[in-house]
Amino acid sequence: MRKRSIISAVLAAAVAPICAGMVALTMTPTAVAAVGGSGPYPADYETSTGLSNHTIYRPGTLPSEKLPIFVWGNGGCSANGLSQQNFLREIASYGFLAIASGGPNASGSTTSQMLTQSIDWAVAENGRQGSKYYGKLDTTKIAVGGYSCGGLEAYAVSNDSRVTTTTIFSSGLLNDSDDYQLRRLTKPIAYFIGGTSDIAYPNAIDDWGKLPSGLPAFMGNLNVGHGGTYGQTNGGEFGRVAVLYLKWRLKGDTTAGANFVGPNCGLCNTQWQVQQKNLTLDGGTPSPSPSPSPSPSPSPSPSPSPSPSPSPSPSPSGGTGGCSAAYSVSNQWAGGFVASVNVTAGGAAINGWRVALTLPSGATITSIWSGVNSGTSGTVTVTNASYNGRLSAGQSTNFGFQGTGTGAGATVTCTAT
Repeated sequence: MRKRSIISAVLAAAVAPICAGMVALTMTPTAVAAVGGSGPYPADYETSTGLSNHTIYRPGTLPSEKLPIFVWGNGGCSANGLSQQNFLREIASYGFLAIASGGPNASGSTTSQMLTQSIDWAVAENGRQGSKYYGKLDTTKIAVGGYSCGGLEAYAVSNDSRVTTTTIFSSGLLNDSDDYQLRRLTKPIAYFIGGTSDIAYPNAIDDWGKLPSGLPAFMGNLNVGHGGTYGQTNGGEFGRVAVLYLKWRLKGDTTAGANFVGPNCGLCNTQWQVQQKNLTLDGGTPSPSPSPSPSPSPSPSPSPSPSPSPSPSPSPSGGTGGCSAAYSVSNQWAGGFVASVNVTAGGAAINGWRVALTLPSGATITSIWSGVNSGTSGTVTVTNASYNGRLSAGQSTNFGFQGTGTGAGATVTCTAT
């Protein structure tokens, strides 16, 4: 079970759809933003009539290199797009387009849909002749992130196929019923938390323990509490580390990536407490069982995922296919269900797998995580994601999906590829 008592008390006063109750925990920065940030491309913010109720941070002069995109949900789900201006201007100054939900000094609350609007607008502007951003953005490299309540908004849109990576700052899911958002993650994720004194720490640790097997993930804890360092000049330490992470994930900068990967990573053995899962510098398939860096201390044990019900029933073996699969329904309600499939390599290592999933009559897949499906009803083929196809002998991984109808009675057969 999640440790929710403090956050639940805060949320008792919530008036916004997701987590406006965290407004009391976040503040508009009082420090004056350093003009332009510390990067090579002095940055500022602007607004656009084509993207109302948002604040756009960009280099004052667009560089020749294409700008990756970072869309941001503010702390407290605040609609003031300047809430973390020092932090976002710093990111933009390193050659990124950063878009915050909410207009400059606007009031009210944001929603996760505003992050999707930011992505839609950036993609459209990159392709619109006459736009200052025409051909200037890298729409294949998009990160979504958010602080506190904004982190919950980031989770909500992290399954958008255009998102390259998700960044969660001092946040964690509030209820176990929302854990499906973790199970559908297929892209790398990073957590930047304020240490054990951060009100979001127990939730973030709980999420960390429930991430899909094989998902590339990083967690860094800096003992600064829930408020972070966003209001400090250039966003402080959180700003510095966010730039490094985005340079790695969105620009392929492996020097920056070395701060996050391996037992001797740049953030390891510093004021940061680091944990790692399935990380490689080049983004390739990770080793089957990477050793995490030391966990923060104290470190509450993450809550285990609920045991599936009914118990998994092994599917028929794929003959000489080199792998087997077992199907289970973890949640069933009127009109819908959540199910998972466990894939296990046989007596030899495999480099990929394919599962033939035959759904019960009337059942349809609506979303899937940690696998790539072809079809949504009847007999569906699911192949491995980019990070969980290579299995050593006897090693297992899994994928999951949500569907409509009844989940009981599906059959699965696995073949190595």
